[in-house]
Amino acid sequence: MAQLETATPPRTASAEDETSSDDLTPVVGANLRRLRLKRGLSLERLARASGVSRAMLGQVELGQSTPTINVLWKVARALNVSFSTFLGQREKPSTVVVLECKRAKVLTSHDGSFTSRALFPVGEPRKVEFYHLKLGAGGLERADAHPPGTSENLVVASGTLELTVESERFHLKEGDAIHFVADVPHEYRNPGLVETSMYLVMTYV
Repeated sequence: MAQLETATPPRTASAEDETSSDDLTPVVGANLRRLRLKRGLSLERLARASGVSRAMLGQVELGQSTPTINVLWKVARALNVSFSTFLGQREKPSTVVVLECKRAKVLTSHDGSFTSRALFPVGEPRKVEFYHLKLGAGGLERADAHPPGTSENLVVASGTLELTVESERFHLKEGDAIHFVADVPHEYRNPGLVETSMYLVMTYV
């Protein structure tokens, strides 16, 4: 959808939310520029490969815009890297890492109804990723096909979810879990009147 290629508009947030958002924007921009240059790609070539406009890519690299979830997925697929590669700074590995909720790096959809929080130390590429997802009442999030072989294992912690994988639709309620191959278009819809909370394990080949 075309409107998903614009940055998430400013929204009312707590001071803690603002800190997380401000911290994330330059990190994503620096990682995008590093990966693009490492592959010898111009902004124009990356724009053609990803379907994201050159102007948007430029704004993200300069730290002027925080991209939406779908925009990052498109760029990640074009660069053949995992989603989390954009979210972290390279740091010395630690045997124990505490991920404080108030310092969480949260990405949102264009309309703000869908949020994704990484529940693992981000920075280095990994084969398995763990996320906390939230989808507002009546919200809809469409996802493009992920890289070949990618799979998702999702459990609904609260609320209800209507998940469509290609043309097949599944209705999930609190406590239900589902596993599916995510290298095809899929979408999440909240048919309920309250927010849906989910936990997702993403596995790459």
